[in-house]
Amino acid sequence: MKPAHSTASKVSLGSLLVALGIIYGDIGTSPLYVMKAIVDEKEISEMLVFGGVSCVFWTLVFQTTFKYIILTLTADNHGEGGIFSLYALVRRYGKGLVFSAMVGAATLLADGMITPPISVASAVEGLAKVAPELPTVPIVIVIISMIFFFQRFGTQTVGKAFGPVMAVWFTMLLVLGLVQLIHYPDIIRALSPHYAVQLLTRYPHGFWLLGAVFLCTTGAEALYSDLGHCGKWNIRYTWIFVKTSLVVNYLGQAGWLLHHGDNFLLGRNPFYEIMPHWFLIPGIIIATAAAIIASQALISGSYTLISEAMSLNFWPRVGVRQPTELKGQIYIPSVNIMLWAGCIAVMLYFQNSEHMEAAYGLAITLAMMTTTILLSYYLYRVRKWPLALVGFLSLLFIFIELSFFVANLKKFPEGGFITLIIGGVLFGIMYTWYFARKINNKLVRFVDLYTYLPLLNDLSEDDAIPKFSTHLIYLTKADHRSHIEEKVVKSIFSKKPKRADVYWFLHLNRTDSPYTLNYEVHELLDDKVIRIDINLGFRIQPRTELFFKKIVQDLVKNRELNLHIRPDGSTKYNPEPDFKFVVIEKFLSLENEFSLRDSLLLNSYFTLKKLSQSDEKAFGLDKSDIIVEDVPLLVQPVEKLDFKRLTS
Repeated sequence: MKPAHSTASKVSLGSLLVALGIIYGDIGTSPLYVMKAIVDEKEISEMLVFGGVSCVFWTLVFQTTFKYIILTLTADNHGEGGIFSLYALVRRYGKGLVFSAMVGAATLLADGMITPPISVASAVEGLAKVAPELPTVPIVIVIISMIFFFQRFGTQTVGKAFGPVMAVWFTMLLVLGLVQLIHYPDIIRALSPHYAVQLLTRYPHGFWLLGAVFLCTTGAEALYSDLGHCGKWNIRYTWIFVKTSLVVNYLGQAGWLLHHGDNFLLGRNPFYEIMPHWFLIPGIIIATAAAIIASQALISGSYTLISEAMSLNFWPRVGVRQPTELKGQIYIPSVNIMLWAGCIAVMLYFQNSEHMEAAYGLAITLAMMTTTILLSYYLYRVRKWPLALVGFLSLLFIFIELSFFVANLKKFPEGGFITLIIGGVLFGIMYTWYFARKINNKLVRFVDLYTYLPLLNDLSEDDAIPKFSTHLIYLTKADHRSHIEEKVVKSIFSKKPKRADVYWFLHLNRTDSPYTLNYEVHELLDDKVIRIDINLGFRIQPRTELFFKKIVQDLVKNRELNLHIRPDGSTKYNPEPDFKFVVIEKFLSLENEFSLRDSLLLNSYFTLKKLSQSDEKAFGLDKSDIIVEDVPLLVQPVEKLDFKRLTS
């Protein structure tokens, strides 16, 4: 099976349109609110406008173009990008990098709850110029709800239109900006960096304007996250057109601001003010379509992010569906509900895009800093760049991003706390799931499987014991073929021994590559005990039943396996062999004495486990004959018990 990214690197008109439609929705809709956020209620002056545009331009140069387009896109994991793909490349080089991955992922998900409402609201609010009395909040809620409702059907059909729509959008940005530039060509001077320096150093409280400036690059993470969908060169080529359109539109808005005749913005949005009156309705429609596409890109990205998080043991197992035959397209109902509820809550709380600007950007600065940390490890450890060069680049980006973060802190009491709370909750879930599993795995006791092979052989041939199954399959965490969990041995031999013709031990190994899919067979006892190692990339769903049956078919076809179809007591009336999976699930024993940290972690973990998908469904065993066995998890047994016998 050829992965979806295998042809993504090819550059064609179609692939360029796909790139436009998939990855630029967030950063591409920023002209709707950036200049409005910079000016806000301040008196319009040449220093403010020139400095604001200059800051926007150089942010796009350093942060978006240099860091993401030139550098970060080189950190591809077999064609895939994103925070978890980058983490998979470097996790072996530092245990602390797991925190960078969790913070980055949590803040990106939090960003996914603010981008749809602010993008759609900014577009719909343009209707106020036509119908000032029209309530925009219900319209925005309806549009957002429809976006999430249609996720279950997939976006294969509507997705084909994304590219052309975004091409129209960026062309509109370019034309609107060019018209203003023709009228006010002097605004081009704003591209000089000294205006940005002047704004930050001489304008009253100018540094804090970086919080508004940062809104122009909030979609930069999506450029890297969607690397696998589009390919590096498709992204780089389309960025030339996208960046040109964005910069020209920002310049056009700036020109209008300096020459429209008023000293204050008075609640107007310069994006809509530069539109001819006759074009206002079509412009709003195009803007709304672009905002919907921006929302769709973030929603789809969130599904991918959670899917990867589950594979890397950062997130509880939840149901994953494939709504269409389009490879790589997934739908996660629980995430869809979570994002929808978050978006609606954000919209109801802030009411309009102007207030949402306060919450936007603070969380994503943390995501960008975590990417910088992981990228520096990649450039130094994997690409073997000189330490001095990597150190210089890392300090440069950390300085820029830390400046944005500090400036965005001003937004904290105005609404920035919302995204940090959301991100904090998501980080807490990831931290709990990851480290509780670490504690759980440390307590797993392994024994030497080879010492039990004679017993397994005897049990298999002991006709005095009723046959439990023809083929008995256990999932094992043991990395080495000679090891097996003690609990598995107890499950087979304790109380009522489980007699089978063939004992199978399946080990699922998650690789650092995204699309690995292969297996190894180790026959430990001829036609009696077989171990299968299945190597899965972190973007491959663990369809264990399907994989196992395919392996069995291959073994039979190659005459490496006897299925034990014979007319004995177990197959007399049904000649087909039966396959039975045994899933051993743990529950937290009451006989434990915990430290405060372990108690919180493990109790939270098992609460999340109850709310998440069962192990059998998570491993793709929903159609099989499954036996679930519960065993207690004893972390820290009670050592002292003040329990006295009374004597009469």
